[in-house]
Amino acid sequence: MPVLADSVLPLIRTRRTDLYRWNVSNEHGSRMHEAVDALEEAAATATDAPEVREVWSVTHKALAAAIKVIARADDSSGIIGDACRRLLGLHPQVAARAGAPAGRLVEWMMKFQFDGEVDYFELDPVAYAPALGDKGLAAYRARLDETRARLGPEPEERWSSPHSHEWFVLQWNAQRLAVLDRDIDAIIRTHAKDRKVAAWFEDTARAFEEIGEIALAIEWAKHATDFGRGHQSLKAASYWCELLDEHRPTELVEARVEMFRRWPSSSTAAALYQDAGDAWPTYRDTVLTTLSHSPRDAVLFVLGHLDDVRQAWELAHTLHLDGADVWEQLAKAYQKTDPPAVLPVYRRLVENELTATGARHYQAAARRLKIMRRLAAIDNDSAVEVDTFVADLREQHRRRPRLQREFDRAGLP
Repeated sequence: MPVLADSVLPLIRTRRTDLYRWNVSNEHGSRMHEAVDALEEAAATATDAPEVREVWSVTHKALAAAIKVIARADDSSGIIGDACRRLLGLHPQVAARAGAPAGRLVEWMMKFQFDGEVDYFELDPVAYAPALGDKGLAAYRARLDETRARLGPEPEERWSSPHSHEWFVLQWNAQRLAVLDRDIDAIIRTHAKDRKVAAWFEDTARAFEEIGEIALAIEWAKHATDFGRGHQSLKAASYWCELLDEHRPTELVEARVEMFRRWPSSSTAAALYQDAGDAWPTYRDTVLTTLSHSPRDAVLFVLGHLDDVRQAWELAHTLHLDGADVWEQLAKAYQKTDPPAVLPVYRRLVENELTATGARHYQAAARRLKIMRRLAAIDNDSAVEVDTFVADLREQHRRRPRLQREFDRAGLP
């Protein structure tokens, strides 16, 4: 354990001044994860008090160093951020085990949130509650109240306030402390707010699930589902169904039916298909009829979930499917059944690809032409037709040297 700091902290810290470079940042982020791996292992295996205190000390230093790193790094890949979040998850756990002084922990939590080097990480007072204890939590609440009083009346639009960050932190803490207190009224007040946003209803539901109030969680998830037809309500509907699946499975299928009716798509149809089980034939015709208004969804559902390639092929033609990506998926699947039948599909895909210029388009066209030649090889007439098509394309696009090179590279005639 005495060597823990020597094995962990050098992987977190760095004197490099070029972390603004994406590849350098990613490389260092990977090393940071190695450090967190070592810390997590040490935390899991530490048994006596000195070992636990050493893990706490190194974790605290590692977190401080990690924040300094991300403050000057290009973390567009999120690798460093993920390492920071792992440290933030470990920090309260080892603080509690090590008996970290509550007063110092409160001071650190306030500084981290209100005066930290970065402002895009939250601390969860629920996670820190075991380390803070009753007296520490009381002191922490008092410090938050002092900050709120110093800011004055809360503005109606916090985002436009010069203290928007402080108001955000206070709101976040109010939500988490309501969960810690298991205060139903406070959870509704802090999470649902003015009830003007579907996502806030879902936030309320998730808070109730966290404290084991499942009936309330289901109720508020349903409120979020019924809020409107936007993406937030759709997301909430998925969560509502997750809750029903776990706690009220007999209600799940009807919920999936309602979800499909409100948001008919290949994904909601797939969820209904999966959960309906033996009852699926009851819903099949209605689902396919509804999806026929969206050829893309109909074909994707039948192809990807019902695994009925022939029906998907027929639907694509009768519904006049438009969409190169779906046609390509379908052709790839149907060519095993009837290779010559997919040649016209690939021909359209090639022609559409070559309406644009650029290496990416030329490479895609060449790849599809190679597939066409392979599929046509079993029939002499088809093979001649495909080679003639390639020759015509070469002539038509004779002033595109990059296209000619990509065709040559693909071994086309």
